Amino acid sequence: MARHKVEICGVNTANIRVLNNDEMNYLFKQYKNGDFFAKEELVNGNLKLVLSILKKYNNRCDNMDDLFQVGCIGLIKAIDNFDLNFDVKFSTYAVPMILGEVKRYLRDNNSIRIARSIKDIAYHALVVKEELTNALNREPTIKEISDKLGLSEFEVSNALDSMKETLSISEPIYNDGGDTIYLQDQIEDKNNDMKYIDEKVALKEAINSLKDKEKYIITERYIIGKTQMELAEEIGISQAQISRIEKSALNNIKNKII
Repeated sequence: MARHKVEICGVNTANIRVLNNDEMNYLFKQYKNGDFFAKEELVNGNLKLVLSILKKYNNRCDNMDDLFQVGCIGLIKAIDNFDLNFDVKFSTYAVPMILGEVKRYLRDNNSIRIARSIKDIAYHALVVKEELTNALNREPTIKEISDKLGLSEFEVSNALDSMKETLSISEPIYNDGGDTIYLQDQIEDKNNDMKYIDEKVALKEAINSLKDKEKYIITERYIIGKTQMELAEEIGISQAQISRIEKSALNNIKNKII
């Protein structure tokens, strides 16, 4: 099979060697005994792990060379801290560390600046989310987090959303087997508000015609931003039922406005 040469940071990815488990174990033992050449082999033998993680960020970073170097920093940290006594595969241990470095780099170099007050809410929300997850043995809902913080659901949801990675407006967001819908297709043109007044009125009427449960789920999903799992926990039904109700409601809306 032909291998295509792709260079990143001067590394020819077609020639990257992948280590097997026996080689990894041997090199880790050598490195722990002070053989720093073994560390170099461990790094070179796991570069494809870094590359596999970076694939999903192809459209989110202008300089993949920089991102590759950041991923390698995470790899080196994983190698330095890995212990064979963990009884886990190195890749299982390394992936979160590499991802952490990559996400931290993208967050710190984001061109969009988030207000400090919103960042503080997001930080406290994440702390409370972890506490509630441990206490409830499940992921808490936005409402449970907001009640704990004494804030509105919108404030908490908005703060958590602000910490997510930015997307390209050319990012595909939906495909049902037909035409792909891109993020840019969903961006409102403020200069053409009147152009879509009929569609807005029809949409409002279609939503108002829904059953109470359908209307509630559509509102919470697409305005508040709750997940299906959160709604399932809140209402007391399965996620599959939430999905079916949501799909039925969307079909009803579609049928009324087309």
